Amino acid sequence: MTIINSLCETVFTNEPMSRHTSFKIGGPADFLLMPKTTNELIKIWNTCKEHGLPLTILGDGANVLVSDKGIRGVVVFTNKMNAVEVCENDRIHAQSGVRLSALADAACNASLAGLAFVSGIPGTVGGAIYMNAGAYNYEIQEFIESVTLFFNNEIIVKTREEMNFGYRQSFAQGGEILILDAVFTLQKGDSAKIREGMEDLNARRRKSQPLEYHSAGSFFKRPQGNYAGALIENSGLKGFTVGDAQVSEKHAGFVINKGNATAYDVLELMRHVQKTVFEKYGVNLEPEVQILG
Repeated sequence: MTIINSLCETVFTNEPMSRHTSFKIGGPADFLLMPKTTNELIKIWNTCKEHGLPLTILGDGANVLVSDKGIRGVVVFTNKMNAVEVCENDRIHAQSGVRLSALADAACNASLAGLAFVSGIPGTVGGAIYMNAGAYNYEIQEFIESVTLFFNNEIIVKTREEMNFGYRQSFAQGGEILILDAVFTLQKGDSAKIREGMEDLNARRRKSQPLEYHSAGSFFKRPQGNYAGALIENSGLKGFTVGDAQVSEKHAGFVINKGNATAYDVLELMRHVQKTVFEKYGVNLEPEVQILG
C-alpha cells in the first residue's frame, strides 16, 4: 500500500518476523515499519486507525513469540527512537525505543545509580514500562518519575503512581495506548562501582541463564509464593523437547530455540509444561512472553 510506504523511511513488506525477534521465530508481517521520531510513530498510529489496519507495536522483538503464520497488518519496531538525555537533578529522559542496556550505560556514565539491574535485560524502555520489567528484586517502576503516552488522541504525561504498576502490569496494558518516552529519577553514585555492579549481575546471568541460545527470556510469570523455574525443574521437565524447542537444561524457566524451532513447537511445549506442573502442584503457569499473530 502506497499510504504505508509514505509513513516512514524504513518499511518492509512481507518481512519474516524471525529476523527481528530474540526467539528467531515467526512468520511474515504484512508491513514492518521502523519510525525514528514520535511524530512518525503517532502518524503511523493514526493512519492505521483511520484505515482499519491491525497495528502491533514492539520494541525490538524481545519477550514475544510470533505465530508461524506471522502477523497481519502493520508491525512497528520503536528501536530507532533511541534518544537518551541526562537531565538535572539526577534524572534521565529516554525515548521508548532505547535499549535497556543503553539506558543502564547512560546512567553509569553519568554516575547515576539504580539501573544496573536492567543492563542485561533484553528489550527497550517502552517494553519494560509496558510489562513493568524486573530482575534481582528490582522493578523498572521504582525508578520512574513520569511516562509520556499517546492516549485518546492526545499526548499526556502520567506519574509513576498514575501508571498503576503491578507485577508485570501497567496502565499501558489497559487499551490503545502508546508509550512515547519516560523520565527516570536516580541517585548519585560512583561510576566505577556502578559498572562493577553491572558486570557482576551480567556474569551471574551468563552463569545461570542459557544466553548462548535464542529465547524470549523468562517464559512464565512467577506464580505467587513460588518460582516457575523451580516448579518446572521439580516436575522433571528440564531438557524436555518438542521439535527444536526445549526447556533449558541450564535454567528451567527458559524455553530455548535450539536452531529451527517453530512457534508451534514452543506452544506445544508450553502446554505440556503447564499441564504437568498443574497436575503435580495445582499451579497454573501463565506465560510472561507475549504470544502474537
